Amino acid sequence: MELTHFIVLLILLGSMAAYVPVSLCLFFTAFLSFLLFTDLPLLLLAQTLFRSLDKFALVVVLFFILCGNIMTAGSIVEKLIKVANVLVSWLPGGLGMAGVIACGLFGAISGSTVATVVALGGFMIPALLENGYEEKYTLGLMTTSPNLGVIIPPSIGMILYSMISNVSLEGLFLTGFLPGLLIIFGVCVYTYFFYRKKTDIVKMPIPSFREVLNALKEGFWSLMLIVIIFGGIFSGVFTANEAAVVACVYAFVVEIFIHKSMKLNQVKGITVSSAMTSATLLIIVAGATCFGRYLTLEDIPGKITEAVLSSITSPVVFLLALNMLLLVVGMFMDIISATLILGPVFLPMLSAFNVDPMHFGLILTVNLAIGYCTPPMGVSLYITGAIANRDIIYVSKAVMPFMLIQICVLLIITYMPDLVLWFPRLMGFVE
Repeated sequence: MELTHFIVLLILLGSMAAYVPVSLCLFFTAFLSFLLFTDLPLLLLAQTLFRSLDKFALVVVLFFILCGNIMTAGSIVEKLIKVANVLVSWLPGGLGMAGVIACGLFGAISGSTVATVVALGGFMIPALLENGYEEKYTLGLMTTSPNLGVIIPPSIGMILYSMISNVSLEGLFLTGFLPGLLIIFGVCVYTYFFYRKKTDIVKMPIPSFREVLNALKEGFWSLMLIVIIFGGIFSGVFTANEAAVVACVYAFVVEIFIHKSMKLNQVKGITVSSAMTSATLLIIVAGATCFGRYLTLEDIPGKITEAVLSSITSPVVFLLALNMLLLVVGMFMDIISATLILGPVFLPMLSAFNVDPMHFGLILTVNLAIGYCTPPMGVSLYITGAIANRDIIYVSKAVMPFMLIQICVLLIITYMPDLVLWFPRLMGFVE
């Protein structure tokens, strides 16, 4: 590593250690790098900043954020939880199983981990505690299960990766179903054996056929949102961008006119809140793109590729080192910044190790999703800790069993690429 590259890294890490917002860390590092270590005019940096936001692919992110906020403000979340409850709540630990299934259903609409934690944590954490579930189990479950929000499509992380790699977004979405289902299955099995012999929790009675039918009938309009999104995308009726817009319109109509859980005067507040969240995201995108431009101009990805190829020859070792690095990065960076910065760094190496870019996109997404639950900067840890009034150390210990399940799933999808790519290949998105 050259001295200038080492200095740039220290500036970036130093800014983060000083609790400077990630977007400003990236802007500040990019600005100083251009100013001190290149002969290029700063106007190039300004042009990069504005061009980074002039991308149609970002529209889908903004509308899925709006869709998630609509569901959180209305009753779609509550009805999805009721559907999950009636399916599994009668089993040992059934309410916990309902929690992870509800996270999967919500994640299949919102595409965001943070939105899933906020929307479902407020419902499920008090409900689990009131029914006798251990606090550590409850916090661990509702901190890690929302990771399904960015693993099960539509995923904001996958959308951004598709933007920088030119990999088919629809094909990338298809890779997310397998790890999502494996995580749900793993958590349900763990919950079953954990609570199989415990009698101090409230066990729901087996629902009658009429009760199941009523729950499905009540949740019909909520479940149809998932059908519309994926049915529309994969049938070719509309693109992922159009699906996000259709989902927002559908959610507004359902909440205002069918469920009647939202008033027309709330629309403005929800839209403004979504716009503020979107603006924050776009600032991060702009900062990461500026920093990435400096890396590209200095050919740092190429130099890293040469260094890796000279020291690692086995694809197995490469994938293991890749996972370890991404898990560490996830402790300090959000999925948006990490995807935009690290994606271009690793993409040139993939062909040398015969790793499919679509497969790598899934590995990148799952690793960085796990980062939401790892200290010191795991956002989900702080949100669930605030809901339960517990510190980050307590919550960090609580997530360990569930983190182990997700890491096992990560290893499965890492070393079984044919399994991951089977569905996209079947649909014609992989050769």
